[in-house]
Amino acid sequence: MGIRTVHRSLVVAYLGVILITLIAMMWRPTPPARPFLVELSLALAFVGLVQLALQFVLIARFERLSVSYGVDVILRFHRYVAMIALLFIVAHPIILVLHEPAMAALLNPLYNDWGVRTANWAIYALILLVLLSVLRKQLRLSYEAWRISHTLLGVATIVLSHVHVHISGRYTNVLWKELLLIAISTVAVALLVYVRLVRPAQLRRRPYLVSEVRPERGSVWSLALRPEGHGGMRFLPGQFGYLKLGSPYTIHEHPFSFSSSAEHTGQIEFAIKELGDFTDRIGSVPIGTVAFIDGPHGAFSTDLSQAPGYVLIAGGVGIAPLISMLRTLADRGDRRPVQLIYGEKRWEDVAFRDEIEELKERLSLDVVYTLDDPPEGWDGETGYVDAGLLRRHLPQEGFERNYFICGPNPMIDAVEAALAANDVPARLVHAERFDLV
Repeated sequence: MGIRTVHRSLVVAYLGVILITLIAMMWRPTPPARPFLVELSLALAFVGLVQLALQFVLIARFERLSVSYGVDVILRFHRYVAMIALLFIVAHPIILVLHEPAMAALLNPLYNDWGVRTANWAIYALILLVLLSVLRKQLRLSYEAWRISHTLLGVATIVLSHVHVHISGRYTNVLWKELLLIAISTVAVALLVYVRLVRPAQLRRRPYLVSEVRPERGSVWSLALRPEGHGGMRFLPGQFGYLKLGSPYTIHEHPFSFSSSAEHTGQIEFAIKELGDFTDRIGSVPIGTVAFIDGPHGAFSTDLSQAPGYVLIAGGVGIAPLISMLRTLADRGDRRPVQLIYGEKRWEDVAFRDEIEELKERLSLDVVYTLDDPPEGWDGETGYVDAGLLRRHLPQEGFERNYFICGPNPMIDAVEAALAANDVPARLVHAERFDLV
């Protein structure tokens, strides 16, 4: 599921804003004509700058946007566009140097012209931003440290770029063009303020209290929250929220899928696996701890992809949004056929397996388990979910089911390929990925 999965309307809207801004900058009056390479480098720089400003729209967590496209798709689009913007902006000085080699002296970050100096700083800030994102795991940079650096470097890039364009002034030499560029930068920074200050202020009015911390199999914990002074949150089965403990303004926030039934808003549950940092401490969260939920987010939901039946494929803690779907279907008395294919390392690690067996009584549910390290005497499936396993177990019927996959990214890639090998149309396949950096 690469960039082709992004809905065309998102791409069209994005390109529309960029082209309108570029046309406005080129609208008369314009500076005297200059060589083609110089004009090309300036056009690429303007496009890159607007792309960076629009990045703040993609990360503003607008629920309508996330429901329409899915947060994982939006964030992947965000990463692709950031790389393109970097190439365009870096191409700006490179083309100028190719046109006039003497301009290489301008790349000195301490060059005595402030217009040039701010341009260099903006480029270096952007390069550092991208490197810290690409190499975060290799550098062992915590998620919180990465978020802070990402925010500061992003704002620095936008502000320094605007200062450079303002000082250079060749294409903003009339008031309305200058105001347009100021408006773009202002909107970008305002969206950041909205995410970091306004949304937390809104969340502060809707607190939750931790009501239960329940151990499950496979180092998974069910964290239950009850609303305090409000009616709770409506969400769709399969969606997720950003969980904050203690304060809505904390930098420590993490996305987790809702695991409880969407029919029970009086108490919300998350299924959280111990994987390091924050999650390793989840089992020791005191009862009564104040919590806040930024959400719901995401388009990964059976409610948004209605079908006469479903196939749910989970890897490890990827069962979290799928157990929410199963619980919701059961609470609604929905008897549409559902198949659950659940892969884990060991039988004792299969979270919610007792409840899944009980759900068979309330649902038209078929379950297939596959284990990497099966116990002695195991007569079920072993190994990964591959084309052969799917060929043996996928339902054969005269109607099309929708397929929902959640688990580690390599597992999702493999399952998508295996479904394609079994002639399952891509339009029926939905995946949830939480690779946020």
